[in-house]
Amino acid sequence: MDFKKLPLSLILCFAFSAVFAQDEDIFGISQKGKNPKSESGLGNITRNVLEMFSVELSGGGAYQEFGTSFYSANTSLYPSFYRFQNLDGDPLDISEENPLDMKGGDWVFPNWNGGVRINLFNLLTVGGGFGQEWGNLAPMQGGDYQFDFEGATYQVNKLYGTVGLVLYDANRRRAFLNWRYRNYSSSNMYMQSELRQRARQNYPWRFIFEAEFGKLNLKKAYDQALVSSSGPYVPRLAVSDKNYYGLGLRIERDFSEYTKMFVKGGADFRKFTYAASDFSEFQNLDQQVYAMQVGLAVRFPGTKRCKIAGCGVVMKHMHNGIEYRGSGIFNFQDRKVGQWY
Repeated sequence: MDFKKLPLSLILCFAFSAVFAQDEDIFGISQKGKNPKSESGLGNITRNVLEMFSVELSGGGAYQEFGTSFYSANTSLYPSFYRFQNLDGDPLDISEENPLDMKGGDWVFPNWNGGVRINLFNLLTVGGGFGQEWGNLAPMQGGDYQFDFEGATYQVNKLYGTVGLVLYDANRRRAFLNWRYRNYSSSNMYMQSELRQRARQNYPWRFIFEAEFGKLNLKKAYDQALVSSSGPYVPRLAVSDKNYYGLGLRIERDFSEYTKMFVKGGADFRKFTYAASDFSEFQNLDQQVYAMQVGLAVRFPGTKRCKIAGCGVVMKHMHNGIEYRGSGIFNFQDRKVGQWY
């Protein structure tokens, strides 16, 4: 093939395409290798690892449901169990094989969580933290019967861990765009240019499917009828299985490379017991908590802030072969058109 006969514009198009392909670093691996963040190799590794961690705080509300398959040979052990209507009728017909299904629900507000999260290759997230919630104990109802809790409220402390799978983010959007443009020829410069422009656009959204697991510590759920003269209220509601699990969807929105807001909705599944008045028997309770939270997450900056006098560069830049950032963590470091604020 005689390259001398090719039009100059076509040769330039191929040259620019090669340059753009070399500059594209989707996973940031080449960029981290070329731009060290510290004078020493150990310091550079430490700072790259530090950038994987973020701290977050969230709060919101929830709706919780308590349910049980009630059975007792002596219902008088549960003074809070009574019939809605004072009518002469058939006695309560229940047995171990045919219990009375009862359910009740009320609001949980407020509830908050605080923790640490690790981003693993923009594919998985692993985290953990501490949370609290305050809820109301509404009566459970089943048929013509009602079961009242003596304590009107409860408080729960929890230690939890999370594992998340990134469903969609900027990297997956680029892969999706490449798939959408797969039928266009590589020689179609117009469509290939459009693909590169769309792939380089800032996409701030991230969708994560999360599984949560942890332990509960029940606080302030007591039977006021059993108060003693020398001690606190005697607890009748207790956590039967301190381990719980939950599932949820987390939607994140980046405001910079280091800060983001998120909304998380999901459901927790827990188990409790409720004791008879003489503690001779227990009723098993299942609780489902449907929560919605809004939070803020801040990632630790691995790149040091430039403090060289007279340097007014606001983007990431180099001094003596070391990368520095010129803006605060709440601003984009490498801003594009429309992001200068």
